[in-house]
Amino acid sequence: MPETTYALVTGASSGIGKELAKGLAARKRNLVLVARSKDKLDALATDLRVAHGILAESIEFDLSREGAAAWLYERLRGLGLKIDLLVNNAGFGARGRFWELPAERQAQMIRLNVSALIELTYLFLPSLVAERRGTVINVSSTASFQPVPYTAIYAATKAFVTSFSLGLAEELRPYGVTVVTLCPGGTDTDFFDAGQYGKREMPGGLQPAREVAEAALSALDHGGGLVVPRLMNKAALFAQRFIPRSWPIRAAARIFRV
Repeated sequence: MPETTYALVTGASSGIGKELAKGLAARKRNLVLVARSKDKLDALATDLRVAHGILAESIEFDLSREGAAAWLYERLRGLGLKIDLLVNNAGFGARGRFWELPAERQAQMIRLNVSALIELTYLFLPSLVAERRGTVINVSSTASFQPVPYTAIYAATKAFVTSFSLGLAEELRPYGVTVVTLCPGGTDTDFFDAGQYGKREMPGGLQPAREVAEAALSALDHGGGLVVPRLMNKAALFAQRFIPRSWPIRAAARIFRV
């Protein structure tokens, strides 16, 4: 009898993480949902069990804490939950002048957006490589392709995620492990409110989180790779190759200026 496996989705209580969890459940994938919002996680897990007949576990946990990834990894081992699909979605941003934002808040951002992602990937990869199958989905951002004033640390963390994920994908190619590097533009989630960005007028408007998740899962079905949802976002990133580097930075500054 085949071993029961699970997809681990971090930041699963809302936004892109929630939509990825729903899309995976529709594909009959068992789920482990992780986020800080216990009530939302429990409700989502129940809904997905009923709607799709899958197994779904919820774990309330803050991955921005020191040593969080190792704790979660050991917790899942203790529960006997085998992960063959890792979705590193948890993350947050903050808007403001770098020297005025609280230092600890920015350090917390780096721990969640970068350290937790790296550590979880490092811990779960050996079993995927050994079995020559499995998937990692890392959620980055179009902000990863240029510096973004007034949210400089966030953009820098996402630049790390994109670079790391694309490099890792090539390392894993001979071992049958797929990497999806998801780089959405402005998305209709609670990201802007949580990061105190206020209402932002994004070119082309905000994309529904469901569309972003569907683009990532389509890439998963077709062998992984870099995913930039929406033609407008693709065109903007392509155009950056042919204009002075300062132009998109100044354009971003006008959008996010404090």
